Order: sequence, then C-alpha cells, then structure tokens
Amino acid sequence: MHTPQWLGAEGEAIAARYLAAHGCRIVERNYRYHRNEIDIIALDGEVLCFIEVKTRASLGKGHPAESVTPRKRQEIIRAATGYLATRPDPWITCRFDVIAVLARSLDERSIRNCEIEHIKAAFMAGDEG
Repeated sequence: MHTPQWLGAEGEAIAARYLAAHGCRIVERNYRYHRNEIDIIALDGEVLCFIEVKTRASLGKGHPAESVTPRKRQEIIRAATGYLATRPDPWITCRFDVIAVLARSLDERSIRNCEIEHIKAAFMAGDEG
C-alpha cells in the first residue's frame, strides 16, 4: 500500500520533470518558511513561480487541484513572502501555480501513468480568503 507521503513525493518529482521539459528552471524544491512549505519554486522565463503540487490516485475525493483551499493558499503566500525577503531583488514578477497529478497506474515503486494539469496563475496574493 502506498502512503500519502509517497504519492505526494512521486507527484512532485513528476511535476519537476514536467516543468523542466517545458522550459522552466527549478530553483528550489520543498522550500520551508516557518511551518509553511512551497513544493516547487521555478523560473518560467523571467517569472518566478511558486508551485503547489497535488497528487491523487483517483477522483474519489475530487480533482487534485480542488484541495488547494483558501487556507493552503494563505500558507503558500506566506512562504513566498518569506522567500522573496531573502532575494536581492524582491520585486521580481511572480505567479502562483498549481500542478495537479492524477495517477492512473501505480506499481510498488512509481506512478507508471498519470495525467498532469498545470494551472498557471491559479490564484493571486490577496484572493486567498
């Protein structure tokens, strides 16, 4: 049986490969700011993207992107603010994306087949409530 942590880590690895294949440069993975985390921080050209990855093995509990709740968006925005404070140029153009990974086939070590949906600009700072 696969744990939710295993499924999440597999989904994040798939998302990172997907982003790289689509021309993004991964800057950080699993960035933590206090109790908040951003799964992937990547550059898409000149745009700094804060990306939440949600992975599910079925649609039984809804689409993976639906689990990015207003509270989760607040946490991501908090962590992004902390990350930007560490940069020499915190005024870079930013975007908040969601990558939904729906596993269609699993084996004991990996997700063998999946659907990936990249929702660019899924939310903005200020609309988290």
